[in-house]
Order: sequence, then C-alpha cells, then structure tokens
Amino acid sequence: MKIDERSRTRAGETVQRIRYGISSISGKILIIKHDPGSYISTSMKTHKMKLNCTPRPFTVILIVFSFLMLIASCSKDDSVEGEDDMSQTDDGPIDTNDDGPAPSGSIFFEDTFVLDEERMLVNFVLPQATYDSFIQGDGDVTMVTEKAYEYFNDEFDYIVILSVETVQPDGLFFGRSTSVQNQVQGIGSGIFDGTSNYGSAGRLKSVIYMPRTEYVRTGPFLHEIAHTWANHGFIPTTVGGHWGYASAGGQLGGFDELVSLGGNSYRGRLNGGDGFGTFANGGNSVPYGNIELYVMGLIGADELQSVQVAVNPAPGSTFGEFTADAIDTHTASDLIAQHGARVPNAENSQKEFSALAIIISTEQLSSAKIEDVSSDLENFSRTATPDSSWGSTYNFWLATDEKASIRFKVLEADIQ
Repeated sequence: MKIDERSRTRAGETVQRIRYGISSISGKILIIKHDPGSYISTSMKTHKMKLNCTPRPFTVILIVFSFLMLIASCSKDDSVEGEDDMSQTDDGPIDTNDDGPAPSGSIFFEDTFVLDEERMLVNFVLPQATYDSFIQGDGDVTMVTEKAYEYFNDEFDYIVILSVETVQPDGLFFGRSTSVQNQVQGIGSGIFDGTSNYGSAGRLKSVIYMPRTEYVRTGPFLHEIAHTWANHGFIPTTVGGHWGYASAGGQLGGFDELVSLGGNSYRGRLNGGDGFGTFANGGNSVPYGNIELYVMGLIGADELQSVQVAVNPAPGSTFGEFTADAIDTHTASDLIAQHGARVPNAENSQKEFSALAIIISTEQLSSAKIEDVSSDLENFSRTATPDSSWGSTYNFWLATDEKASIRFKVLEADIQ
C-alpha cells in the first residue's frame, strides 16, 4: 500500500502529498528508510510510514522544504479530544457539506478510506451505485469489513457501518445486525464462527448497519447491539429475533407489567404507561431489560427474573392490548435447566467492547459532519452521562446499568 498523506491549512486551501519517508523526532526532520508495516499522520502523532518510490537528491531537498512548511502549519494544531457541545438534530435534512474538507490530522489509507484526526471514525467514499445498494437494503457489508482489515488489526468486536441519509429511506429497516459468531453457551444460540467470511481472524462479533448517523444517538443502536446475544431462542416468541409478547421490557421489545382484561385479553404496559412494542421500545430511550442483561453476561442467574410469555398471542385493536391462549411463566431455574448455565458467567464475561465506525458516503465528509458524528460516538461510548444534547437518551454504559462499556476511539495498536 502506498502512503497518500495530505496536509491542509485550516482554510483547506493547501494540499501537499508526501510520498517519501519523513519523520519528526524532537523537532528535527529526518529521512528514514522503508518500513513496510507503518503509516504517517500529518498530525505528527504517528511517525511511521510506507514508501513507494526511490529518492533522488533533488526530490529529497524538495520534500524536506515542503515538510518544513507542513510543520509550520500543523504544529500549532494538536488533536483535541471529542467535544461534547455539538448540537444534534433528530429529524429533517442536515447540511453535511458546508465546512470544508477533512481535518489536517486525518490518516489517508487511501483517497477514499480516511481515518479522521480525532480517531473516532473512518470515512469510506463509495461510488454512487455501491452506496445506493445499502440504501436499497442489499449492500455488501463484507466489502466494507474486508477493506477495514486491510489497514486495521483484528481488535474490534463490532464494525458499525453508517450511511449519511438525512431522512429515513422509504421501505428500509432502521438498523440491521449481522451475527458473525457466537462463543457463549446457555443463551439459546448455537456455537458458530463465521469471522473469516468478513476478514476477521476471530475477534469480530457482529456487523451493524444503520442508514443514518443520527441513529447512534436516537437508536436503534442499543437495539442492534443487543442482537449479539438475543433473542436466539432463549424464550419462545412469535416475533423472530425479538421478545414479542413477553415481560422482557427491554430493547428488543416486551412489556414490564401485564394487566388481565378478562376473556383471555391482556394489556401490556411499559415504564408505567399503557402499550409496548413487540420488537422494539423506543430506540435508545429505554435501557436494557433484566433478561437482556443476563444474556449479555452482565448479571448472574441469581438476578435473572421470571418471564411471562403469551401463548399464541394476537394483537388487539388498541395499542398494547392482545389476546392469548394462556400466559406461561418461565422462571430462571426453568430457563437454565433448558439452556444450561451461561458460559462464561457474569463474573468472567466480557465487559469492555470495542467498535470501528465506518461512515459510507459518495463524497468526502465535511468537518462539520465529522464533528457531529464524533460527538455522538463519544457520548455513546463514555462511561458517564451523555451531554445535554442527548436529553434523557441512554448511552451504552447507562443502558447496561453501568456494567459495560464500548470504545470507538482508534488506538495505535489497532492500526497495522
């Protein structure tokens, strides 16, 4: 792979391409030899690179002079941690091309595959037809994951692909989670490993696609993560992959209170209000339910509550009401007897997760769009309450009852 690093002034007027190895060490310019396993960042925080040409004396002099000019323009602009005061919009068109090119500290693995200077996301620029295939619901996620593994190590549990649509595309799902492997016993799912199909050497758990970047904040992001573990047969359901008409009361649907109306009619309630969703409950506005925390490995069998499940349910004419032949109760003991204990258990299960966010688009993202998405990713992943722009929306840490975390920040060890 050739290096194609670009340095831009803040006004976005100057573009320099560095194709010969130069590194800054203690404020000095140094010509270095070919290193086939590294890159260079114009933010001067990475001093490794790949070379793709043989130096000539005149070229060396010219490049050294150019790089001195690069330092003059970049040395005052260190990378800044994710800012939390970016205003967000739930609905309506969003202008994503009003603030110039990508930041000067971005890593250009390719012209069309760029890691932003805050190291929170990758922008993958696609041809229009390829981008449209995702909006039509048949995009090839393996094309994206395999591209990621050309430049990143196998350090991610999730690869999250986001389109930049300003409104929800007609007829398209709000999110899709593709299970890549499962190594957890006792949650209703078989053991399987399809990581090699996606370019992973064994780490990747799931690939998530959502058509709007705003869904990181509003949901269904928490919902799609939950599909890593549920519902793959842990309790009976008539709503495939979700909790359906059951007292799960979480991200994948269900109620937390059941009222009998007589004559095999019932009303499900959630958080004190009438009505519930059979497959979702309002995006990121609700935390994970008790049964979800159990299959995720965040609480033990001693904390798993009994679950009521409707037998042969049918929706009624009023939201939240339904009929059923009976209501079965599945105790924690019943569920463990049926599926076995969860292995690993809550004491030994994974609590810290990592994800790579890849934003697909047909042109390079503006700085304003990158800042907005980075802010949402930082809020979603922080082990604290999100900033005020999120309102009462849950991030991952809060939704797990402060029991688990997820990282989006790309580390040096993540890059090949």
